[in-house]
Amino acid sequence: MLWVDKYHPKALDKVIVLQDFAQNLRKLVSEGDCPHFLFYGPSGSGKRTLIMALLRQIFGPSADKVKVENKIWKVDAGTWTIDVDLTTLSSTHHVELNPSDAGFQDRYVVQEIIKEMAKNRPIDTKGKKGFKVLVLNEVDKLSREAQHSLRRTMERYSASCRLILCSNSSSKVTEAVRSRCLNVRINAPMEEEIVSVLEFIAIKEGLQFPQGFAACIVEKSNRNLRRAVLTFESCHVQQYPFTNNQTIPPMD
Repeated sequence: MLWVDKYHPKALDKVIVLQDFAQNLRKLVSEGDCPHFLFYGPSGSGKRTLIMALLRQIFGPSADKVKVENKIWKVDAGTWTIDVDLTTLSSTHHVELNPSDAGFQDRYVVQEIIKEMAKNRPIDTKGKKGFKVLVLNEVDKLSREAQHSLRRTMERYSASCRLILCSNSSSKVTEAVRSRCLNVRINAPMEEEIVSVLEFIAIKEGLQFPQGFAACIVEKSNRNLRRAVLTFESCHVQQYPFTNNQTIPPMD
């Protein structure tokens, strides 16, 4: 397991970066207030980590029991039927997918597949009807037609389904969708926050940083937390540093 997966916080109270956001989300959950969300911000800022911690806060440890499924959906496109190949990550309580993977067929994913998922209302442990969460990644890459269909789905199935939308930019998400969500802007983490995460991982792995090593990784990562952790692990695997003239291996 990569360190970015091994050490991502599984609960909002374990979050090292974005603690203010985590505290506000915990308050919403404790008050039973769970609207549609739009998380947006630069790549590697921790959006998905925060979303997964939020799901665990709502549903408990069962949200971690996920399965990956690749399925070909038969979608009625009017005068003909098309096949849409889609990969989902799901638990009893949520489904995560990237509808933009379908390319120009993304509107069919929203019109038919997401609508079908939203209809199925789960039953909680007390026998009451709960709600399912659909996590949609890269919604800023969806076509206008798909986003209009998404807005209708949000309105029609709000009693049985909550949508958590994730994107790098909010400007490419239509106002109709944005206005129906609680918008959460996730900024790139500060350099000292990234250092704190790297130091936490180093302690857990029994490693010691040479002087200035963490700061060098942070500089190379350009405030991308995921990239910083991947770079740190890559250095460890390559047994860097052995000598002072080695350079940190590049990360894509």
